[in-house]
Formats: sequence, structure tokens, C-alpha cells
Amino acid sequence: MAKITTVLGFDMETDIGSWTSFYEGFGPGTREILRLLDKHGISGTFFFTADSAIKNPDIVKLVRDAGHEIGCHTLFHETIGEPLFEIPGMIPILPEEVEHRIELATQKVAEIAGVQPTSFRCPRLFGSTSVVNALERLGYKADATYPMYFYKEQLRPYHPSKDDWTKKGDLKLIEIPNFADLSMDSKDKYGRDMDQWPLWRTENAEAVMKHIEGYCKYCEDRNVEPFLCFYAHPWEFAKMPEGLIYSGEGAVLPDPFIIKNCGEYSIEQFDRLIGMLKAAGSEFKQACQVSAD
Repeated sequence: MAKITTVLGFDMETDIGSWTSFYEGFGPGTREILRLLDKHGISGTFFFTADSAIKNPDIVKLVRDAGHEIGCHTLFHETIGEPLFEIPGMIPILPEEVEHRIELATQKVAEIAGVQPTSFRCPRLFGSTSVVNALERLGYKADATYPMYFYKEQLRPYHPSKDDWTKKGDLKLIEIPNFADLSMDSKDKYGRDMDQWPLWRTENAEAVMKHIEGYCKYCEDRNVEPFLCFYAHPWEFAKMPEGLIYSGEGAVLPDPFIIKNCGEYSIEQFDRLIGMLKAAGSEFKQACQVSAD
């Protein structure tokens, strides 16, 4: 297998993909992630929403003191970019609101962490040209948002265009594509089944590695060195409630795959996945350490 560069990114938000208002899995899940990263001697990037940082300052400092990168993930996990598909109730904020929201979120995370975030990720990988231009003006170094499964064009980190964030351009910001197996035939109209999440826990680590191998061959055929960026969440590493989840004035019923095997099985398989990536010769980097081609 060719040399692989890997970024492990953890989206620090409320439990169950922000379909809840609570953080019951936040602390326990983050501690398990930190234990696994320490076991393997690697580091990652933790993208905190401002809300999660405000309500869990001890976890922010725990991540920082363990030597991992503190990134930002908006104020409340809002849709800050252009949605790739519709999600009921998830109305995107207006383009003219984008920079102020990111600036506020950045200030809150920085106050609690004691370090300035320089890497960002949009919730649900819903990015936009407005977002990258705002990040550029605010001094960010990296945006780990580009959804490879949807756009299928950029395979490696790149400097985006100020006119179209999905194209290469002259911004100093580095746009980081999130791994998707472009070698497979998608059965989803958006291409979401090419995305790795959350295959390591809904199936197993071997299933993810099979897609990584397919993608590496895809890159080899195009003379491109493979680059992998993953995303996961602390709640996946803690046992999550099943069935209807009540919060405020109503309840949600997540699709079964959302919470399948959260907890011990997820921890076990993520541990194995990291081990397999290391055995394949992967070099692990924080988002802020990534360079564009």
C-alpha cells in the first residue's frame, strides 16, 4: 500500500449527532478517545462547538493537556454552510451571518481552552465559499470540511478559491477533504455510502480497511498519494439510549445505524482500525499540520 497521511478529527457536540440537547456521553467518550490515542502514540484534532466547550471546560482542558489540537465546530452545531441535502429543522444561517458566528464561536473556545483554534470543521460537512472566506479573514489555517463523497473532485488538501470553495485557488487557508471510497459504486443519490462514517462500529475495522485499500488503488491509478481524514464523535464511544429520546417539547427517533454499537464495540473497533492504519504505514497528523500540494 502507498504511503498514507491520516488526520483523525473528533466533532465535539451534543450526543447522537446533535439530535439531543445533552452531553451524557461527552466526558466518558472523550476519555476513551484520549486513552486510545495515547495507547497508539498519535494525536488528533478535536473540533469543539462553543456550547460544548462552555458546558464541559474540564474536557477541553483535558484534551489540550494531552497534546491534541483544539479546533472549532461553530456555536451550537448549526448549519453554517450550504446544505447538501435537506434535514428538517436545520435551516442554514444567512451568508452575512457566517463570519460573526464563527468569530463568536472561536472566541468562546479560545477563552476556555487558553489556545487560539486555527482549524475548523462545519457541522455535517456542509461548507461554503462564505465559510472559507470568513475563516481566511479570521486567521484560520485549516478547514476540514470538504465532503469528498459529494463533490468527488479534490483528493488531497488544497488552497481553495475565494470564488468557489470546492476549487483550487489562492487562499492561504488549507481545505482538507474527508475520506470517501471513490472506487466503489454508490447506491445513494448523494454518495453518502462512500463515506467511512460510522462503518467501523456498524460493521468493523476490516470493513473500513477494505474501503481504504480500494481508495488507495483509486489514488494509485491517478498518481496521487492517498490522504485520509476521518471524523468521529465522543458519544459514539459511550453507551447511547435506544428508542425515542425525549428533549424539551418533543422526542426524536434516530435511525438505528446512528447509535448501533456505541460504547465498548465502537472502542474496540476504533482501536483496531488505528492499529491497522499504523501497520499500513500511515503517518498521523493534526489538521493544523497538514500542507497543501
